[in-house]
Amino acid sequence: MAEKPRTRVGHAKKATASRPSSRRGPEHAARAACRSLESLIGHPSEGVSAVRRSEDGWCVVVDVLEVARIPDTTSLLASYEVQLDEDGELLEYSRVRRYRRGAADE
Repeated sequence: MAEKPRTRVGHAKKATASRPSSRRGPEHAARAACRSLESLIGHPSEGVSAVRRSEDGWCVVVDVLEVARIPDTTSLLASYEVQLDEDGELLEYSRVRRYRRGAADE
């Protein structure tokens, strides 16, 4: 005869408040900015350098691999400033910097 699965007694589940779509956090903004930018410019994102709240939503700085080279330290990357609304929809973007991987900021 098969045993019934045991359940724990006395352990209450944590109540997690779900956020309304208009109050999503910086993690959601960063992921949304990377997805939107990659689909528009056709280059893979390397990471996020900054996320900050703006009046209309979020401003995210996404680092993108624009030209892959060998050796990798000579590849060209760019930083894009991506403006999102409260729901993570893209409002605008612009390239703010282009640099060689491994180059230190001055």
